[in-house]
Amino acid sequence: MILESINLKNNMEATEKDILRGGQFLVKETKCEDIFTPEDFSEEQQMMKESVKEFNDREIIPNKPRFEAKDFALTEEVMRKAGDMGFLSVAVPEAYGGMGMGFVSTVLTCDYISSGTGSFSTAFGAHTGIGTMPITLYGTEEQKQKYVPKLASGEWFGAYCLTEPGAGSDANSGKTTAELSTDGKTYKINGQKMWISNAGFCNLMIVFARIEEDKNITGFIVEYDKNNPNGITLGEEEHKLGIRASSTRQVFFNDTEVPVENMLAGRGEGFKIAMNALNVGRIKLAAACLDSQRRITTTAVQYANERKQFKTPIADFGAIKIKLAEMTTNTYVGESATYRASKNIEDRIALRVEAGNSHQEAELKGVEEYAIECSILKVAVSEDVQNCADEGIQIFGGMGFSEETPMEAAWRDARIARIYEGTNEINRMLSVGMLVKKAMKGHVDLLGPAMKVQEELMGIPSFDTPDYSELFSEEKEMIAKLKKTFLMVAGAAVQKFGPDLEQHQQLLVAAADILIEIYMAESAILRTEKNAKRFGEDAQSAQIAMSKLYLYHAVETIEKKGKESIISFAEGDEQRMMLMGLKRFTKYQNYPDIVDLRNEIAEKIKEENKYCF
Repeated sequence: MILESINLKNNMEATEKDILRGGQFLVKETKCEDIFTPEDFSEEQQMMKESVKEFNDREIIPNKPRFEAKDFALTEEVMRKAGDMGFLSVAVPEAYGGMGMGFVSTVLTCDYISSGTGSFSTAFGAHTGIGTMPITLYGTEEQKQKYVPKLASGEWFGAYCLTEPGAGSDANSGKTTAELSTDGKTYKINGQKMWISNAGFCNLMIVFARIEEDKNITGFIVEYDKNNPNGITLGEEEHKLGIRASSTRQVFFNDTEVPVENMLAGRGEGFKIAMNALNVGRIKLAAACLDSQRRITTTAVQYANERKQFKTPIADFGAIKIKLAEMTTNTYVGESATYRASKNIEDRIALRVEAGNSHQEAELKGVEEYAIECSILKVAVSEDVQNCADEGIQIFGGMGFSEETPMEAAWRDARIARIYEGTNEINRMLSVGMLVKKAMKGHVDLLGPAMKVQEELMGIPSFDTPDYSELFSEEKEMIAKLKKTFLMVAGAAVQKFGPDLEQHQQLLVAAADILIEIYMAESAILRTEKNAKRFGEDAQSAQIAMSKLYLYHAVETIEKKGKESIISFAEGDEQRMMLMGLKRFTKYQNYPDIVDLRNEIAEKIKEENKYCF
C-alpha cells in the first residue's frame, strides 16, 4: 500500500508539470496553444450544443410568458422532458444511468439550456448540481445505485437544504439538528431551511444538520413523499423579483426520521460537501449566464437596427455603439474564461483517473484544484450578465421597461446570480484567501515572484523601445505587468498583516478585482491569439478588437483598485515606491483607440444582426 501511494504521487507529479495548477496563471506564462476555446468543441460537443439549443427554442423560449406568470407546474414538466432527452444525466457516470460526458460537455449543456428563462435555469442547475452531485461525489456505492439513476433520468428531482434564517454566508452555523435514536438505526432531524430551490416538486433532499455539539455539520440524503411527508412541511412559494417559476420554499423538519445509512460521507463532513458542491456550482453558474448574454445582445442589436430615430437606425448612433460593443465584448470574454477553466478541470480529472484515483476522488480534487478560478468566473460573469441586461433595457428605452419586451425579465432573472452560490462579496474574498492558502502550502509560488517584483521596484526601469510588431505583443507584456501589480499589492499586504489579512475585507475585495481582471483579460487574449494563428488575423479582426478593449478596461480597473489598496495600508517611502510601481505597471506604450475598437465591434454585430462569435 505504501509503495502504491508513492507511485501514485510520482505519477501525479510527473504529469502535473504539464498542466498549470489552480492560481498558477498568476505566476506562470500560459501559451495560447495550451488553452481550450469554444472553437475547439469536438463534433460530439457541437451535436450536444445544437440539441440543447433546439430544446431551449422548442420547450422554453415559447413558454416564457407562462414562466413569468409563475407556472410552477410547467417548470416541473419541462424538467421531465429534459430528463427524457438525457440532459439531466450529462455529468453522471454511465454506471449510474448517466452519459458520463466530460466536464466541458457538462458546462456546455448548462450554458445553452439556461438562457430561455432564469426559472428553468435555476431548477436545472439546482437539480443537476447541488441536488445530484453530492451523492455522485460523496455517496456510498449503495447510495449511488439507489438514488442517482432516478435523478439522472428525471424520475426524481433533487433539492439542497443548506441555508437557514440565521445562517446564510456562514453556512456552518446552521441550527438544524440530527439526533441518533436509542436503537441506533435512525436520525431524527429537526429544524428549518429557507430559499430551497425545487422544494415544491422534489423527491429527495440533501439536508445538512448538526449532530450533538459537533464543530461541523453533517449531510444526509432525505427522501420526500408528499403522501407520506415524514415530518416534512413546506412553506408557501416565495414571491421573488425574478426566477418567478422556480419553486422556492421554506422546508421544516419535525422529527423527520432518516436511516443511518443515509448519512452522506462521514459525521461532520457536511461543511466539506457544501463547500465543494459550491465550487462546481460557481463555474456552472458562470456558464448559465453566457447564453443569456448572447440572446440579450442579439435581441438588443436587432431592435437597434430596426428602431429609427431622426430617420436613422439607433444602431448607427455612437452612444448605442458603446453599449453594443461592451455587451458583446463582455460576453466573448466570459466565454473565453469559462471554457478555459472548464477544460483545465476536465484535464485535471483525467490526470487523476490515469494516476489511479476513483471517479469520485478525481472529480472532487479536479474541481477543488481550480476553486480560485471558479470564484473568479462566478463574480465576473454574474456581474456582466446583469450589466448586459441593464444596457439591453436602455437600448430599448421606454419599451425596455415594459413586460411586453424580453429585457425586463432578463434583468430580473440576472439579479439573483450575484447572490447564490455564495455572494459576490464572499467569492471575492475567497478567491484571494484561497490563493494565499495555496501559496502557504507550496502549491503556488507567490513569494519568489513577489520578491522579484520588489527588487524590480528598487531598480532602474528600462528605457529601451520594445518591438511590438507581433499580434498582442504589447498586450501580453501588459498582462505580465498587471500580474506584477497583484504580486506587489498582495505580497506587501501579506507581509504587513499575515494571518490577520482576512480581517481587512475592503483590501481583499480590491485585490480580488485585480485578480479577476487579470484572468478574464488574459483568457480573451489567449483565445483570440490561438484562433488568429489557425484562422488568420483578418478573420479574427473583431475578436482582436474585443480583446484589446477588455484589456484597456482591465488596466483602468486595476490602476484604480491598486491605488486604493496601496494607500490603505502603506505609508511614507513604501507607499511612494509602490505607487510609482503601480504607475509603471499600468502604463501603455501605445494606448489603443477605444472608439475605433468599439466601432469595429458594433459594426460587426450590426452587420450580422446578432451576437456572432
